[in-house]
Amino acid sequence: MSIITLTTDFGNKDFFVASVKGAILTEVKNAVVIDISHEIQPYNHSEAAYIIKNAYKSFPKGTIHIIGVESELTPENKHIAMVFEGHYFIGSDNGIFSMIKDDLKAEKIVEINIHEKESSSFYVLDIFVKVAAHLSRMGKLEVIGKSVKSIKQITNINPVVNNKSNQILGSVIYIDNYGNVVTNINRKFFNEIGKSRDFIIFARTVKFENIYESYSDAIDFSSPKEKREEDGKKIAIFNSANHLELGIYKSNPKTYGSAASLFGLDYRDPITVKFE
Repeated sequence: MSIITLTTDFGNKDFFVASVKGAILTEVKNAVVIDISHEIQPYNHSEAAYIIKNAYKSFPKGTIHIIGVESELTPENKHIAMVFEGHYFIGSDNGIFSMIKDDLKAEKIVEINIHEKESSSFYVLDIFVKVAAHLSRMGKLEVIGKSVKSIKQITNINPVVNNKSNQILGSVIYIDNYGNVVTNINRKFFNEIGKSRDFIIFARTVKFENIYESYSDAIDFSSPKEKREEDGKKIAIFNSANHLELGIYKSNPKTYGSAASLFGLDYRDPITVKFE
């Protein structure tokens, strides 16, 4: 039994996802196909990497992950396959792979070269599925591509520190289903720079002076419910992926708003941490 995951920016309205799943089941009998997400913002590399990076570790080793984000084959956008921490990843060399593995070394990366055998304008369906099928049959990467030593790096999504080491300049990399804003500042980096100093987090006109362990930790449940500060309370936490996240307690983007809408934040907007 092969487990194959799908992460794309296709959305769920069109036939693309169903076509890819059908092709997988045709090529790989008894395959288990799992959707990680098809709601990636179009061509949003950092969003795709954030989701995949925090999902793949929950799957068994040997799982094959197809990434259909900016999958068009161009002279600047090669197709690659990677083995990393016992998992297989198939997609485009557009920076997503470098963000998934960070500074760690992959076991092997190849540039896929089966395109002459497979005429296509729908590369996820015709190329990535063929590669996934080959890997599901315990095929070697060398059969479908030539080894490469370097892949495209994306560095502009990393937080930076000023010369005095008293300020971190980060940015928004993801907005979740609740409208919570995830930044590229992780707990380890924050602690290394902060050194237990007091701080203020600035997000446009909104300020945060505390970071809670969870959303519920920000609520004083010992007080009567009618006296608690709950609805609309702004909260900063390190989320389950250990990224600094800015949110609003029990927010709902479809009704009264969320951190993203009420703070006026969007992808790549700056987030600043100043240490005292």
